[in-house]
Amino acid sequence: MEEKKEKIRWGILATGSIAASFAEGVINSSFGKLVAVGSRSQDSADKFADKFGGIPNRHASYQQLLEDDQVDAIYIATPHPMHKEWAIKAANTGKHILCEKPIGLNEAEAKEIVQSAEDNGVFLMEGYMYRCSAQTKKIVQIIESGAIGQVRSIEASFSFDIGDNLEGRHLNKSLAGGGILDVGGYPMTLAGLIAGIGSGSSFLEPLEIKAVGHIGQTGVDEYTSAVAKFDRGITARLSCGVALDEPINASITGTKGRLFIPQPWKPSPQGGTTELHYYPSGAGTPSNKLESGSLEVIKVTTEEYLYGAEADAVAVGIREKCAPYPAMSLEDTLALMRSLDTWRREIGLSYEGE
Repeated sequence: MEEKKEKIRWGILATGSIAASFAEGVINSSFGKLVAVGSRSQDSADKFADKFGGIPNRHASYQQLLEDDQVDAIYIATPHPMHKEWAIKAANTGKHILCEKPIGLNEAEAKEIVQSAEDNGVFLMEGYMYRCSAQTKKIVQIIESGAIGQVRSIEASFSFDIGDNLEGRHLNKSLAGGGILDVGGYPMTLAGLIAGIGSGSSFLEPLEIKAVGHIGQTGVDEYTSAVAKFDRGITARLSCGVALDEPINASITGTKGRLFIPQPWKPSPQGGTTELHYYPSGAGTPSNKLESGSLEVIKVTTEEYLYGAEADAVAVGIREKCAPYPAMSLEDTLALMRSLDTWRREIGLSYEGE
């Protein structure tokens, strides 16, 4: 008989929209349960707790949450500049950590957080939830199978127009706003993941990155594009932004065909079916293939909630002492932060104190 495993008891630190998405995921996960929330006020903690089925432990400060001995793991959902402080404090109290992306503002901060987790013997993972999804696992399987041949080119974008709220976190430089840190990590992590298949790496670091971008009136990158060169002749074209509506998708082209991903970053938030489109080489462009019938649609169906799958990946990581592939490993996180640092340098973007 298989040994019954105790569920991971989660506490959520902060109560914004991303915290709400994760709470819903934990409630619908296989290996986690939501037991606590911490906010900057009792009223905010109570409202959040009531919204998600009556979370029993409600704390009026983040520190009180960390001191809750009924909590095994902390999900850090604060704005970017606060990630380092609270991830290190969580590690120092012996809590396992899922830190929302980006784990820090730069590689130096990421190294401090990783070192703190290692010193305290706790599990740490950066929260790129799509890397834990059934769809991403299927994409990896397709590439590993050789169905599209040897990978040659990757395209990926994540860009939207947040509007003209200059004080909101997306456009506020004091909150480390801008496209690269907010959503640029998504296309970069996909490119590194795909380029690394067959090399023994779950994030192959680019050999070279060149980029251009537009820095707006608040001093953050409103939209930007990068090209990256990887080993084995692989190139990538990556775009992100918080003030420009662009198509949000990804594609991987190899010597035998192309895999198009219509919903790369938020597939099946509450379970369901997504599609991957395979176009064999020599059959024309994606637009006319739909008419010619040469398109093969690969359906991916799952009952997992997207953030529930992420919470379950952490549970496996705690048990196995490493993140389950293709979730983000600590090596992936450090390589990613170096890549994002380079991207920002290329367009002349830095934050106070760097």
